[in-house]
Amino acid sequence: MRILVLGRTGQVAASLQEMAAAAPGVELIALGRPQLDLENGSAMGDVISAARPDIVVNAAAYTAVDKAEQDAERAFAINCDGAGAAAAATARLGVPFIHLSTDYVYSGDKDSPYLESDPTGPLGVYGRSKLAGELRVRDEHPSPLILRTSWVYSPFGANFVKTMLRLAADRRVLSVVDDQTGNPTSALGIASAILRIAPGLSDGGTYHLCGGGEITWCGFARHIFTVSHALGGPSAEVRAITTQDYPTAATRPANSRMSMDAFATRFGFRLEAWQMELEPVLRKLLARDDARQHADARQAHAAANMAAMEKDT
Repeated sequence: MRILVLGRTGQVAASLQEMAAAAPGVELIALGRPQLDLENGSAMGDVISAARPDIVVNAAAYTAVDKAEQDAERAFAINCDGAGAAAAATARLGVPFIHLSTDYVYSGDKDSPYLESDPTGPLGVYGRSKLAGELRVRDEHPSPLILRTSWVYSPFGANFVKTMLRLAADRRVLSVVDDQTGNPTSALGIASAILRIAPGLSDGGTYHLCGGGEITWCGFARHIFTVSHALGGPSAEVRAITTQDYPTAATRPANSRMSMDAFATRFGFRLEAWQMELEPVLRKLLARDDARQHADARQAHAAANMAAMEKDT
């Protein structure tokens, strides 16, 4: 099976590339700028057609939530117009199209986990652009599979887990919001699920694909440091604050919890609890940091030896 992934450096795209390398019978092509640009819809068809895919996964998106408030035109160009152009090009080839979306399409006002049938109501530009993208994808492709995910983290790109580890290296105490609740989701888990459902995918729908269990950002941070400390990595004390204590340009949903029951019923499996998915990601991140530190030490040692030799001569 030849899978074309739109996006190359994002968390899910990078995770798909890593996991596909070990998946028998899978050839994965990941395209990003300059070969593929979601802001250039007119060239989308030729690029996708040239890849001769059996299935297309749109993992490319404008994800700068706060920046989007001042950059709405570009957010909609990528998340709506670009996604629609990709879906239309894929439809012309007659192959399945998987499109990744977000919990930000909901308002966060519900008291329980969201179902796919619940009304949407995005609070900011990013969420509105992703919801518009969902609608455009449905208009352009006869049966797209839309997967809404949330609180994505991985060994790649920018994400909450990496930010916490970086901050803990310099600070003993961190303040983290404790009144927003959601489902932390490993991009590696998302990638694994996509590779599992891709073969034989014929019809679509809209489903939630997120880690099992729920937690606040504050609780998530504390668990990150508990596991990191046990693995010999950085840790910090985490103090709970409210959303009002940490104002941002974009309003976040207070409730980002989503039920994965519909996905599990359709495909016969669900992602593991977020606690289980977190440890492998932390191990990868800490091993990478350790390797980088060793490399830096070797370079410093070599530089010192060179300086000593030059002094002797």
